[in-house]
Amino acid sequence: MRVRECTDMNKKTRGTHKTVTLAMLAFVLLLTACGENTGKVGAAVPSKEPTEAPAKKLVIGSTGGFYPYVFQNSDTNKLEGFEVDLWGEIAKLTGYEVEWQTSEFSGLFGLLDTGKIDTIANSIAVTEERKKKYLFSEPYVFSGAQLVVKEGNDAIQSLEDLKGKKIGIQLGTNFANLVKDFDKNGEIEIVNYESAEAGFQDVAIGRIDATFATKASALGTIQKTKLPLQLGGKQLTTIPAANPFLNKEENKELIDGVNDALKQLRENGKLAEISTKWFTQDLTNPDN
Repeated sequence: MRVRECTDMNKKTRGTHKTVTLAMLAFVLLLTACGENTGKVGAAVPSKEPTEAPAKKLVIGSTGGFYPYVFQNSDTNKLEGFEVDLWGEIAKLTGYEVEWQTSEFSGLFGLLDTGKIDTIANSIAVTEERKKKYLFSEPYVFSGAQLVVKEGNDAIQSLEDLKGKKIGIQLGTNFANLVKDFDKNGEIEIVNYESAEAGFQDVAIGRIDATFATKASALGTIQKTKLPLQLGGKQLTTIPAANPFLNKEENKELIDGVNDALKQLRENGKLAEISTKWFTQDLTNPDN
């Protein structure tokens, strides 16, 4: 009798297992069908809350050693300067996340040409030759080519006064062309430097007679370093500085956004404020 009872119980248990298995199979099939209706296999995944789109990144090239435009603070090891402050404001207005990449000046345009950076911020002169190859933002600094000489040297006021003497020129800058266009007979000796700072130092110690810089850089450097330097005469030219971009269609919208930001900063006085902070003068207007 007990054997029969056990057998009956086993039958009931098997029946129960079978019922549970069928129910589970039906449930899985139902979920699969739901997944097929949404174009996905398996159970539907609950939707997540929408997330904020990541900021657009803009990689800017600079030497990181051109005071007061862009330079590395030796205490904080961070980049500072006029261009850094300016791009901080542009980033706020355009929504871009700015990333800086440093290189020797002579290599910056190579990085731009190969797409490793998006633009250059290093007081880049807007020349006719460069305009043939690159798209430029609106100019934001108007600072001419300025001779810098040792303090007390009033004999050098122009390129004419440099005949038979040495002048320092930073590699990759447009200043060499100014000297060569004037000095057809090669009477001025050009000494090339990788950085503007090295040229200033050599003028201060008398190794060379003068160096070229933008007026903005000269004023800022003399104020900061307290080196025994002075401006040599008046600036020879007024050179607009702006940001170069590769000449391609997708960059036009980017440049329009940068220009709109520069317009706002000019109108609200922030551009002039940043200039005075770093250059001691407002050099953001061609009429100043």
